[in-house]
Amino acid sequence: MAGEDSPQDAFDRAEHPSRLREVAWLFLKLGTVAFGGPAAHTAMMRHEVVRRRGWISDQRFVDLMSATNLIPGPNSTELAIHLGYERARWRGLVVAGVCFIVPAALMVTALAWAYVRYGDTPALAGLLYGVVPVVVAVIVHALGGLARTVVKNVWLGAVAAAALAAYLLGVNELVVLGAGAVVSALSHLTAALPGRGRAHGLAGVPLLAAAQPVFTDPTASQLAQLFTTLLKIGAVLYGSGYVLVAFVRGDFVQRLGWISEQQLLDAVAIGQLTPGPVFTTATFVGYLVAGPLGALVGTVAIFTPSFVFVGLLTRITDRLRATAWTSAVLDGVNAVSLALMAGVSLQLARTAIVDWPTLAVFGCALLLLWRSRLNSAWLIAGGAAVGLLRLLLG
Repeated sequence: MAGEDSPQDAFDRAEHPSRLREVAWLFLKLGTVAFGGPAAHTAMMRHEVVRRRGWISDQRFVDLMSATNLIPGPNSTELAIHLGYERARWRGLVVAGVCFIVPAALMVTALAWAYVRYGDTPALAGLLYGVVPVVVAVIVHALGGLARTVVKNVWLGAVAAAALAAYLLGVNELVVLGAGAVVSALSHLTAALPGRGRAHGLAGVPLLAAAQPVFTDPTASQLAQLFTTLLKIGAVLYGSGYVLVAFVRGDFVQRLGWISEQQLLDAVAIGQLTPGPVFTTATFVGYLVAGPLGALVGTVAIFTPSFVFVGLLTRITDRLRATAWTSAVLDGVNAVSLALMAGVSLQLARTAIVDWPTLAVFGCALLLLWRSRLNSAWLIAGGAAVGLLRLLLG
């Protein structure tokens, strides 16, 4: 009937404001406590939006997770942006991304200030002694739940196993992901077997050396160059946060000479020792180059492409399962992505579970995740308390 609201209009007017607040609160919290890199971020998001809140199904979650692997940029941040869109449409897209990024960016800026002023950073590494085993438990628990959704048959189990083996043998993540998509497509086209997958994270390193901003009073052209350089990196960078190091080194150490090799290593360490996106390494680099304004410019530049790409991706995600062929490819990518997430968790576990106390923290966290609906933020806080206690006891 003329004049009546469409279902979408009713959604936007009646539910959007409350959903927007939910999105803002959740991703502010995750941006503050999500240690451990992209694989851990993904596991925590799945725990919050699928298991605790029921915003979307596991199948929709893994589809979105895999879709973010198809575009450049930080995958866990892009997943947060996409989940914001799922819950509260376009305003949710912006709010989720900003809220996930801002806590880490502020922490990194503060640490960059301490680094420049005092030549070192606070002892965060001690806290991670207890935090990282909890992060591993969160990832392992998420893998169990996702596997039931992703591995729908023996064929997909074989794809996932082959992908995990390739990753552990050192094959590039993008090559593994692409191979999984191609194999699944060919499998469907030849009608030999059904076919239908996702993901990536790490922490740790002490910091050394002092630094000073390159431009204590940067000019507009210098800030513009900082912005365009990091914007370019954010627009073309596939793979994990470690790939970011190669790009930053090529541009800021070798081509421009704005920071040293040691400062680059310290920037990477800060990005990994803080929660939230690993790409906040760019925030630290921006501060070293041009102080607080440089930190702001660097953060905006590195993350802007992610918002654009996800905005474009929302146009096609609903069609990914529209045909048997695209559904088969997506299932294959989901299986490979799950294998990549498992590979990262194995690597992280080797660095995190180093003695009986860390094994006990891991075991307790996994048991609580399995037997309760306890918020993972409390588990992270408990792990931090264990690390702090160890630090105080020497």
